[in-house]
Amino acid sequence: MIKKKIIKLFRSIAKLVLPIIFKLLVKLKLNRRVINFLQEKSYFSNNVYNFHEEIKSLIKNNKIIALDIGAQGGFNSDEFFPSKYNDFFDCILVEPIQSEAEKLKNNGLIITKALWSSKVKKQVYILDNRLGSSSMYRPDEDKFDLHDIKKDDFEKFKVTRTIDVECDTIENSLKELNIKSLDYLKIDTQGAELEILKGLGNYRPILIKIEAHIFSMYKGTPEWSQLLNYLYELNYLIIDWKGIGKHKTRIAAEIDLLLIPNFNNQEGKKKIVDNLDKFTSLLLIFGQLSILKTILKRLKIKMVNIDKYEDLYFN
Repeated sequence: MIKKKIIKLFRSIAKLVLPIIFKLLVKLKLNRRVINFLQEKSYFSNNVYNFHEEIKSLIKNNKIIALDIGAQGGFNSDEFFPSKYNDFFDCILVEPIQSEAEKLKNNGLIITKALWSSKVKKQVYILDNRLGSSSMYRPDEDKFDLHDIKKDDFEKFKVTRTIDVECDTIENSLKELNIKSLDYLKIDTQGAELEILKGLGNYRPILIKIEAHIFSMYKGTPEWSQLLNYLYELNYLIIDWKGIGKHKTRIAAEIDLLLIPNFNNQEGKKKIVDNLDKFTSLLLIFGQLSILKTILKRLKIKMVNIDKYEDLYFN
């Protein structure tokens, strides 16, 4: 009771002090930087928890099967979730650039073909000065100003060479590896996400992390609304997004989306219930406590070990 009163007092003081601090930050032209810093820290608030014991109890000796498409740097190289959980995954990494695939040899199974909506040969535009921005689509210099790319940095986004790559679908590639089910799918492919997703076949991951280009700097990429519509047609719902990159508008140029089966209908509920241990583990790993608790409550599933955790992001 005393603790609650102290917290309430601090919140009241903060409400009085923050407007004054904000005016000072505006004067010093630091307001956006401070807000961006706090947003970043807030987004990953639940990383302070360690869910190892809960996850071990849920999945026992099983592994979460992950497909990482655009795996340059290795699995979870951006540390979108804490790397302390990496050992819970069996990873399949996709990297069609041969020199980069060589670097991933000790990181799990490697698919060296590119992925697409069908079996086809495609051209990849390589940006050797910024290899992570290489794409199936050519960069559009006319859009660089919107992305706040300075003239001095244009050279980094120039195509230095092209390579021809054999492409196949997710479904065909996983079947070749005798992978019968997929738990976690990550796609970060500089605009090719929709075409790759069209090759999913009958695989239905429990959680998808995918990059969407709201304002693409590449020529001919599909609109991001098409990507969202396709995901909804596959019976997925967005539960979170995080902005990426500078932009001249007041929204992010790109966003990382997190999606799970649509728990509002029977098909989505069944998918969750049939894979409850891995579903719960994945949402813990990604720090999605509030939505996890809500879904478990709807399904009338009680997990005492999870109920004790408070979602720090929303408080």
